[in-house]
Amino acid sequence: MESVDFSGKAPRTAIIGSMSAGPIAAKARNRYDLAELSGAFGDLGTLVPFVVAYLAIVKMNPAGVLLGFGGAMIAAGLWYRTPFPVQPMKAIGAAAATSAAGVAVTPAIVVGAGVATAAIWLFLGATGLARRIAEWIPKPALLGVVLGLGFSFMLEGIRMMSSSSWLAAALLAFALLAQSRLPVMLLLLAAGVGITLWNDPSLGAQAALVRPDFRLPDLGWPGISAADVWTGAVLLALPQLPLTFGNALLAVTSENNRLFPDRPVTERGVAISTGLANAWSSALGGVPMCHGAGGMAGHVKFGARTGGATVMVGVLLTVLALFFADSVHILLRFFPEPVLGVILFLAGAELALSSREAGEERVGRFVLLTTAAFTVVHVGVAVIYGIAAYHASKRGWFRP
Repeated sequence: MESVDFSGKAPRTAIIGSMSAGPIAAKARNRYDLAELSGAFGDLGTLVPFVVAYLAIVKMNPAGVLLGFGGAMIAAGLWYRTPFPVQPMKAIGAAAATSAAGVAVTPAIVVGAGVATAAIWLFLGATGLARRIAEWIPKPALLGVVLGLGFSFMLEGIRMMSSSSWLAAALLAFALLAQSRLPVMLLLLAAGVGITLWNDPSLGAQAALVRPDFRLPDLGWPGISAADVWTGAVLLALPQLPLTFGNALLAVTSENNRLFPDRPVTERGVAISTGLANAWSSALGGVPMCHGAGGMAGHVKFGARTGGATVMVGVLLTVLALFFADSVHILLRFFPEPVLGVILFLAGAELALSSREAGEERVGRFVLLTTAAFTVVHVGVAVIYGIAAYHASKRGWFRP
């Protein structure tokens, strides 16, 4: 598949075709410039709301949560050398914050879910099952998942923007029309800080009192029981599995290899890194995490082209975890919901655009569009439907 050129230079395929292995390795080095810094914050629309929910509702330890994300992001950026995202697992986060099935979710249960998630994905990766299952997914179904995820992000972004519609409309128009040489994301963040201080001037005085206070997080594994792991697995980890498979394995692998064919990834490798990230996070008392395709779209939309973006945001989160954990609730308030909504909407649009090559045949287009519709409701159902619909139509059982 032809990759999209974001740089204004020669097409990526032409550049790659003219290189030997040595020059490709040189091109793949991480960058740490203004564009990468801008793209580093392209996934805040999902990260910040879930972190706030975990800290405020579930009462997770801020140091463990932030250091879990920070370390995983640094590792992903250094290993993959693309803007490979690290995100909270959305179904688990939503279930934890809303006390799913009437069970009061405790920090120990969340850590237990992380342990179960790590075991599941390490098993899928190590045995090769992740790759073999991925081979069953037809291309139209996969592209339908990507399109549906893009729409889901845009709809959630619109919901977040609705808290201040006129402000969000102005910020969205600015982001779409801005021609400034300064990366748009940094301008959006600056606008968010200004808006927050305008609405709540006292927050500036609170932030001025923040001082560094070095503190290591408490380890998570010694504080959990077998019952916590079991409850976390049944209540949180297993319901998340189909969503992670569709979004954080199939879709993100496809997106990475489409955008960065010189730095390909495999389903087996992504499954293993998902398992390792959850083992790391749960050991620190952090939350379950994955590699979501929407996060990559957000990083790329706002300028990231290498792993330098995730390394930089990972370093920032690590510093916050080790030195400002007690003050993070103040700092997170500088990201107002309308700004996060604009970021999420644009990331969703970027992701949806990547599904445009559905092929010419009617069957492929039908499967793509109907799978996308199911994805807006549930990614796991969408993957199963897409496989069934594609093969049924190919066998002539129905004609779309």
